Amino acid sequence: MTIKALFPTLIHTAKLAEKDWPTFNRQLLLECQQLARDDVAGQRWSSKNYPGGYTSYNSVCRMQQFSPTFAKLERKLNRHVANYVRALGLDLDERPLAMTDCWVNIMPRQVVHSLHLHPLSTISGTYYVQAPKGCSAIKFEDPRLDRFMAAPPRRIDCKAEQRPWFVVPAEAGKLVLFESWLRHEVPPNQSKTDRISISFNYNWF
Repeated sequence: MTIKALFPTLIHTAKLAEKDWPTFNRQLLLECQQLARDDVAGQRWSSKNYPGGYTSYNSVCRMQQFSPTFAKLERKLNRHVANYVRALGLDLDERPLAMTDCWVNIMPRQVVHSLHLHPLSTISGTYYVQAPKGCSAIKFEDPRLDRFMAAPPRRIDCKAEQRPWFVVPAEAGKLVLFESWLRHEVPPNQSKTDRISISFNYNWF
């Protein structure tokens, strides 16, 4: 008997860097917090669309073009993205991927990031700048979920890749990469300290 695992959904997780990442992270943290204080347009947009939290998604969404620190982050990310592309088997000989968007997210206690995907992008990801103990993880949804017809529930001891959801804990210095079509969410932050992350998209267009 032969059983094949078809159409895998690959997620890349890793430390951004092995050396000196705490120093680099502190600089990113300062800039994220400063942006949240200065970005009036982002504050207004967040008050309507991201209740209780702050995101520069609709205001300053290309941080790699404005900040040398975020440009350095892009260079560090590129190595991970290249490894992920190889694992996915993507053919980028004729046209490379490029970072198009990079923005800041700040989630105080009880703030939630609802289920979504990143349209018109190829690879997306998040880098955790501050992830206090007890803060919420990123939760990925099985992309086949709406096609499960008359399916019994999964056994409680089934493999992680067989479950309808997969959770990756948030950890400062950690990077998570995924294909942009994969839906994901962040449940309410249960920590009293802000959960701070930087999200980004790479595009092939």
